[in-house]
Amino acid sequence: MRVEHTPRTVGTVWGLLVLNTLGSTGAETIVPLPRSLIQMVTMGALVAAFGLALAVNPRLRVRPSAFLLLLSLLLVPSLISSVDLSAGFGALFRCGRFAVFVATLWLLSRWWDGSTTFVRYHIRWYFLVLCSVAAGLLLSPGAALPDLYGGRLVGALWPLTPPQIGQYAAVVVGLAVLLVLGRRTDRRSAALVIVPSLALLALTHTRTATVGLLVGLVVGIGSMVLTSAVARRWFGWAVLCAAVAAVAFGSLLQAWFLRGQTEENFTTLTGRAKVWEALLDAPRSGAEQLFGVGLGDKSFGGLPIDNSWLAVYHEQGLLGVTLVAGFVVVLGAVALLRPPSLARACALFLITYCGLASYTEAGLGDASPYLLHLAVAASLLVSPAARPAPAAPSPPPEPARRPVARPVHG
Repeated sequence: MRVEHTPRTVGTVWGLLVLNTLGSTGAETIVPLPRSLIQMVTMGALVAAFGLALAVNPRLRVRPSAFLLLLSLLLVPSLISSVDLSAGFGALFRCGRFAVFVATLWLLSRWWDGSTTFVRYHIRWYFLVLCSVAAGLLLSPGAALPDLYGGRLVGALWPLTPPQIGQYAAVVVGLAVLLVLGRRTDRRSAALVIVPSLALLALTHTRTATVGLLVGLVVGIGSMVLTSAVARRWFGWAVLCAAVAAVAFGSLLQAWFLRGQTEENFTTLTGRAKVWEALLDAPRSGAEQLFGVGLGDKSFGGLPIDNSWLAVYHEQGLLGVTLVAGFVVVLGAVALLRPPSLARACALFLITYCGLASYTEAGLGDASPYLLHLAVAASLLVSPAARPAPAAPSPPPEPARRPVARPVHG
């Protein structure tokens, strides 16, 4: 496939997909926003994203992708479990949303070429979301750090929870650091993104995002150590700074990590383990075990499940778990088989982060930021498009020969 320029509209489509996956629930905002209005905005963003993607790719040219194929097959158990309406009409609505989301990714796959184009889109739009969080903190610190969430940072302009903000900040920081190591951006520009994002991450007190960021960077930078002197220096300094911080600020780090929780609350992962046990102990029919109960709000008994694998098992059954595990394993295997490069490092970071976060966060089985992260990883793992071979230089023209006067004999 020949190399082609990525239209600017593609970046706009990606931003609309980011807006669609922000969700409609969270903290109370400075200006109260009705949930119906938020849902109208997010769903309108998805419809607009699909329309723009179709307009920029009218011939429906797509790239073969095992990730998107398995993601498309995930629609099958979602639809089978939702069509009997046991979960209400909302399940069918969520199936339709999921189908449009996947179709939009297929349309954008035309421009997946192994470059960092979609990494830059990802950083740009999620950093814009973080800027709105920072603006809310400056306008109303009380609303942005409410007692309801234990003083953790929330979205005061758009309803965002601390785990959401932590996730966005961790992904932005990780990708920006890798771009610096790969010499795809200058340190000053990266610092303008990394420093405020780290500050917001610290204010969220989100353990999952922090651990995912650190482990993801270790894996991503580690994949570049053998081929990049800059990566080796960064890796060495990071290990040294981590050791010094663990010794000098161990008590402060422990207090930040525990967030004032009791030992029982910490060992049960803030009550998550109790919900997981109840979900696994609940009686299910054979069809529910295979196909799930239909797409819902990722909750069980009115409490959030907060585990991607159990949420998929609950809503899409064992078939859904198999498909989700399939595309995660495929992405990981392809990334490990690629030669060391910046694209591979970014993909490994995103896959590692999503894998770790899947234990305490839901989202791998439905339209969510986690699927956008993995879509960026898939775009990085595509073999670069073949460039046309340069034409062979034409031989220089031969100098014109001057006619030689011949004597005339008569």
